[in-house]
Amino acid sequence: MRLRAVVAYDGTLYHGFQRQSLEREPTIQGELERALAKISGRSTTVLGSGRTDSGVHARGQVIAFEVEWRHSPDDLQRAINAVLASDIAVLDVSIADADFHPRYQARSREYRYTIYDSRSRHPLHRLYALHVADPLDADAMRAASRCLIGEHDFAAFGQPTAGDSTVRLMHRVEIGGERPWIEIDLEANGFLYRMVRSLVGTLIEVGRGRMPIERVAQILESRDRAQAPATAPAHGLCLMRVNY
Repeated sequence: MRLRAVVAYDGTLYHGFQRQSLEREPTIQGELERALAKISGRSTTVLGSGRTDSGVHARGQVIAFEVEWRHSPDDLQRAINAVLASDIAVLDVSIADADFHPRYQARSREYRYTIYDSRSRHPLHRLYALHVADPLDADAMRAASRCLIGEHDFAAFGQPTAGDSTVRLMHRVEIGGERPWIEIDLEANGFLYRMVRSLVGTLIEVGRGRMPIERVAQILESRDRAQAPATAPAHGLCLMRVNY
């Protein structure tokens, strides 16, 4: 029986979602597979909708797996959560079509990058938001982000995770939140490796006044990875939702 589940996790202590060949560092996929093996007695491969990087969090990671289970999906959810570490939780389990693949059948993915824009850092937000002491101009960041909407070659902002194409369709980029919070929401049919964090790092430079608004479009058109500023740290990023 193939099952589909939605998983949330705090990625602080994990070496990304994808299981490593030698598994020297803990991964989300590895922990989920260990939990399923423990409750079912059999080795199980977990498929994920995306390979979040080390330190990246998720509220809506979608996974699929096959397991022999005689009880309800709700019972399976409770059983998995009972053996998982407290920083990973399965939020929902349902029966899926036999050919369901959470990565290849996804229509779009939604990410949120959270910035804590304040002169003083806050210790309670250090794991889930990037502290920026400089006052950011959110309006300038919004204006700069408009050139990112639509289908573009995003080679300047990341590397392909599979194949050679760096073309992606960006459905939306929204910059909101209430001070001192700035939330950057991005939705696309797919993202390159570190693309979201690279885009955020570039928009932060615009917000700081260190880069003119029009420079973002120039970097995008250059398709040159060396043109983009420093990539934003991982801990402010969260996979919010995967759409099918």
